[in-house]
Amino acid sequence: MATPSISQEMLKYFMQLNDAERKSVLEMVKTFISSRKSGLQPQSLEEYNRELEQADAEIGAGNFVPHEEVMKRYLKK
Repeated sequence: MATPSISQEMLKYFMQLNDAERKSVLEMVKTFISSRKSGLQPQSLEEYNRELEQADAEIGAGNFVPHEEVMKRYLKK
């Protein structure tokens, strides 16, 4: 049997996530890609504050994983 590629393995795990987790992973990947394109320029205070506001809005909308759930998943492994 062939060893699964990294892409196949990522897809396998990604499909096991709920919608909020998928959004979080997608944003992380987008950040990796945009950082690569920008040459890792320092983040401005305005951009930092904007990202904090966006994160607060996501949390306010219920798009987060509670600490207790993270710990359950972590300890399960």
